[in-house]
Amino acid sequence: MISSAIIYLFVLAFIATSFNTLEKKTSWKIFKYIPSVVMIYAFSMFLASMAVFEYNDEINNIYKLTKTNLLPAMLFLMLLKIDFTHFFKLGKSLIIAYILALVSLTIGFILVAIIFDFNKDMASAFGALAGSWMGGTANMIAVGSALEVSQEAFGYALIVDSVNYTLWVMLLLFLVPFAKVFNTFTKSDENIAYLGNIGCACDMGAKRYWLLIFLGVLVSFIAQVIAENFIILNKTTTIVLLASAFGVLGSFTRLKNINGSSEVATTMLYIIIALIGSKAVFESFSDVGVYVLAGFMILLIHAFIMVLGAKIFKLDLFSIALASLANIGGVASAPILAATYNKSLVSVGVLMAIMGYLIGTFGGLAVGNILMGLTH
Repeated sequence: MISSAIIYLFVLAFIATSFNTLEKKTSWKIFKYIPSVVMIYAFSMFLASMAVFEYNDEINNIYKLTKTNLLPAMLFLMLLKIDFTHFFKLGKSLIIAYILALVSLTIGFILVAIIFDFNKDMASAFGALAGSWMGGTANMIAVGSALEVSQEAFGYALIVDSVNYTLWVMLLLFLVPFAKVFNTFTKSDENIAYLGNIGCACDMGAKRYWLLIFLGVLVSFIAQVIAENFIILNKTTTIVLLASAFGVLGSFTRLKNINGSSEVATTMLYIIIALIGSKAVFESFSDVGVYVLAGFMILLIHAFIMVLGAKIFKLDLFSIALASLANIGGVASAPILAATYNKSLVSVGVLMAIMGYLIGTFGGLAVGNILMGLTH
């Protein structure tokens, strides 16, 4: 049994590093269906279930301290790469499709919460899931922390995120050859050639990792100091919102030109995921089926509204599919879908997905609080 805080952190860092390296350096097919982030959570959870960690005061304190400090630093660094000027160059069809995706997902979460009569655990878990499906895993953690999701409920939400997302990606890729049929149905103008020079999928130049770590830690400190005296809903929510605001402000400055912010933020994300997994001990998986079914219902409502909107606004399949996956899949999958239409559109997928880093936190918090308000 591990009772030392430093060994506890080392083991979690080793788990995060190992699965990320395996995903990046190997061609194992399992990572196409189960991302490394889920593997990290699952393996940390397995060790916790096997009572490998002794949750003494030392380990409990280092858990809280690490998570509290890394979360705002991660959010700040992830938001530095947002480029609003390029986003608004995407054109009417893609922007309408993106807004439509956000609205349809919001409606889907609310309707499903009413249909399934969510209790507080499910409401908070699906609030966290809304953060992921409007942004990414980092937003899921931020929203989940702010809504104080239980470890078990967060685990269920992560399972839904993985299972439903995987099948959704497969469906959208399957539909690519039917683009012309769909576009004829919606009577859309499918000219997407102008998008080829928008955005950038690259991150060139020297990496300034130490500077980025310093800036992240500084923002984390400032956000926590302010949150001690100025609280919105609760302290964690305040810290999350402040870190996000600092990240957006930083994106308008020369800070966004410092390369390496995505890598540092992702490293912090994986450590946080391992930390959360190390505290998750499932007594039963009996409710996971209900969570997955509710997730599919949300996607079904989302798909219906997207198709209806495409017909009304004469949108092409590329626009609504990319907008959907930029929200639900994020940076990991939106560029892949864009490339199946045209390789020159990869940067468009990246740009739309990065916007989710901003929208996901605020949208997830809004949806989560609505769902909590609907609970019995």
